[in-house]
Amino acid sequence: MKTESQDERLAPKKKPVIEWKDLKVIISPDLTTSIIAILLALLVGAGLIASLGFNPLTAYKTLLDGALGNKNSIAETLIRAIPLALVGVGVSIAFRAGTFNIGGEGQLYLGAAAATWVGLQFAYLPHILLLFLMILAAMVVGGIWACIAGILKIRFNASELINTIMMNYIAIFFVNYLVHGPMKEPGSPLGQSSPLASQARLAILLPTTRLHTGLLITIFVVIVAYVLLWHTTWGFQIRASGKNPIAALAAGINVNWVALSAFALSGALAGLAGFCEAAGVQHRMLENISPGYGYTAIVVALLGQTNPTGVLAAAIMFAGLQVGASTMESAIGVPSSIVTIIQYLIVIFIIGRGALDLVRRKISPAKERSK
Repeated sequence: MKTESQDERLAPKKKPVIEWKDLKVIISPDLTTSIIAILLALLVGAGLIASLGFNPLTAYKTLLDGALGNKNSIAETLIRAIPLALVGVGVSIAFRAGTFNIGGEGQLYLGAAAATWVGLQFAYLPHILLLFLMILAAMVVGGIWACIAGILKIRFNASELINTIMMNYIAIFFVNYLVHGPMKEPGSPLGQSSPLASQARLAILLPTTRLHTGLLITIFVVIVAYVLLWHTTWGFQIRASGKNPIAALAAGINVNWVALSAFALSGALAGLAGFCEAAGVQHRMLENISPGYGYTAIVVALLGQTNPTGVLAAAIMFAGLQVGASTMESAIGVPSSIVTIIQYLIVIFIIGRGALDLVRRKISPAKERSK
């Protein structure tokens, strides 16, 4: 005689309304979708600018001049693109593996703190060796922090979305404690560490600007990530696990290991972004070292179609919008918040297109059955 528990096990499970494969349809744009989303967002932004009494063409020309109008503007755009691209590539790798890493902000903070601590403690080391140790510390700490969410997902099936979001706050508040406590600069009323010595800083790439060699690191990471994803066995396992984990498991791929390794690399790249900010821009650890790069990078990854080269292009575009927004506000008075609205309208239009496709797919079989 069957027990109640056996009956429950044999009973068909209720199918969720939205499955993982459905979610991928919603947030995975093609190139055409991305371009249309950008154009629509700019069109809506033009309407908002016009409603405030400004000429949209003049505003957008000022924005473009502020982002790319001279050597310093280009340098500032590229500086902002570095952390966006690094975290965005990490988010893309995690997404390709069928997981979400929303914790790039916290991983960036911890990576910056780890790199700064190494830079301060071992300032006597040669320049190249010290930078290597700082990079290693940032990537290891960022990777370990990301792996915690990965282990919770694999071991307890805990949602990585919720865990990585919550872990952002833990990381940020922990770093705030450090810069107000053990790492605080002696005698300073601010939440910051002591400045890094010259040998712990990234070299300037473009004279008379702040553009540093973190740009070369970013380009190198983009190339390596592209090769890893499309020209290695591990990359194939990443993409196969993300497309269909059941089929990948049946083919002998260790889906759990692939997911965990993707989490580790994703967190490591966010930590590397923190290193670039600390050693290349701020030259110390600050309480608010990131203006939200870890969150914006998620949008960048979506717009770049989770392709490393596309992510780099999207990062430069978003960085240009942010830099140009300040010029637009100071020059003609258009609020810089308009650009923030444009950025997130792009995401809404991308997701909206995917959601409409999903609804059409769900409705079509129902219509066929009703005939």
